[in-house]
This record gives sequence, C-alpha cells and structure tokens, in this order.
Amino acid sequence: MASVPIKPEYGPTLGRLLAPRWRAASPLLRALVRLGALGVIALGIGAFLTLDNAHYSHGGPVPFSFAYRGLFRVAPDPGGYVKVQRHRPDGRLEDSFAVEPLTLPPYAGGQTGELALYAARYIDRLRARDRDFVLRGEGKTRVNQVPAYQVVYTTVLDGQTMFGRDVLLLAQRPHVRRGVNIVMLTSPTANAGVTSPLEVASTGVLLRPVKTFTLG
Repeated sequence: MASVPIKPEYGPTLGRLLAPRWRAASPLLRALVRLGALGVIALGIGAFLTLDNAHYSHGGPVPFSFAYRGLFRVAPDPGGYVKVQRHRPDGRLEDSFAVEPLTLPPYAGGQTGELALYAARYIDRLRARDRDFVLRGEGKTRVNQVPAYQVVYTTVLDGQTMFGRDVLLLAQRPHVRRGVNIVMLTSPTANAGVTSPLEVASTGVLLRPVKTFTLG
C-alpha cells in the first residue's frame, strides 16, 4: 500500500527519523522493544477490561442478571448462586456482593407481610450462626422500583467490622415463593459515602450491581 504523501514542511516523519537507528539496533534490542510494545498493549487491554462493565446472568427457575465493575468473581458460599468481591492489596475484604436462593413457605397474604415474617426467622438464623451479628434495622426497600425487604446489620470478618445489608427480593407475581437474597458487605473504610449499614450500595462499587439487577 502506498504511503500517504507528506508535505515537505511537515516532514520528516517520526518513522523516517527512527528508521536508521532501528536498522542499526542489535537483534536483542529489537526483541526487547517488541516485547515492551506488547506489554503496553496488554496493559491497555487489561485497563479496558477493568473499566468496562462485566455481566452475570443466571437461568433456571429463578433467572436474574446484573452488571458490575471493580469487583471480581470468587467461589460462592455453599448453596449460593454467585459472589463478586473487591479486596485490598493486603487481602482484606472491602466489598462483597452475593446472590443466594430464597424460598418462602406457602402463604395466602401479600408479599410484603410474608417477607417481614420470613425476615424475622432469617435474623434469628444470622444471630445463631454469627456471634458478632448486630441488627441495625429492617424494613421495606426497593430494587429498581421493585418492592423488597432488607435487613441491615454489622458484623466482624477477619478482625474488621463490616456493614451488612441483605435484600430479600421476589418476582412480582401473586404467591410466588422463590426469589433471591442479595447479601452485601462493605468495609466502613471502603467508601467515604457509606457511613452506616443503611447506606450500603447507595454509592461505590456495590451501587452498579444493585442498580442493574433484574429478576425474572
């Protein structure tokens, strides 16, 4: 392919200036330059993938999906669907977003009342298995305008206090029994905008998965 003509006042090009040095360079130096260029390209690709949204979709009887950024997939807890987390360089947890199954017993009333009853039993289970669990509140909430019920608390994980917010969510169909439990944890030092468990996922890396979460 012919090169694009360059006006004399704009020349010589960088390629022409470097060509003699490139031809005079040793094979080892050329190889190192090529490796360096490949490294720069790899870093660029890695940065793009880090900044770009990742997506997770789950099928089956309880389909759901969400997008996330700045979080990385880890093995879910036994029985869980998915978990994404962010850690500090020293390995300590900063943020965690997990989705677990939720199954209600048969009921005849509305979803809100049934979720409140379920939450009472759920809180008892959390207290029984976690001696550091401290309930900070519970009540109705919404996930993308879909009614849900939340339990907010503090706990201690690997020696550090964590804010917890668990959201119980059902598809909006009469007497549906199967849904999801969104379990979120964040360190009090992870984000200056999160100063209590009630503010978990109101900003920071946990906001995106909540804002993009769809059920059904």
